[in-house]
Amino acid sequence: MFGAMFAPRPELVASELIRVCRPGGTIAMANWTATGFVGRTFAVTSRHVPPPPGIPAPVLWGDETTVRNRLGKGCSKITTTKRMIEIDYPFPPAETVSFFRQYFGPTQTAFSRLDASGQAALASDLEKLWVENNRASAERTLVSAEYLEVIATRD
Repeated sequence: MFGAMFAPRPELVASELIRVCRPGGTIAMANWTATGFVGRTFAVTSRHVPPPPGIPAPVLWGDETTVRNRLGKGCSKITTTKRMIEIDYPFPPAETVSFFRQYFGPTQTAFSRLDASGQAALASDLEKLWVENNRASAERTLVSAEYLEVIATRD
């Protein structure tokens, strides 16, 4: 879940998923959508630390048309369903941002590429997004995040 979408060459990923799946077998994916909460955190981060040039956005795997184009040459049936997942942390949004900054590789990398003022601005923008979407008390963080479930049958 939420892994293959981050590979830098999506066409290669699609062809490899098809190649290693036996005929009639199932390819299953879960991919963050651009408009969901996680996709919006990626957008906030990208405003501060632009992604490498020439690398397609991972959230394109969360777009139904893109998935059909990428998997359609080897799969006879592709079903996509938008689903929600709850992200729940036992601490407030500011600590959630700190948690991601300390333990989540892409967030660590983004912060490492910024000077002190850039880090403060990114932390502030991420905290604002978490606060705006938090459905829990001030002492806990609970947000809903949309993803695209993909089930494809290999030809």
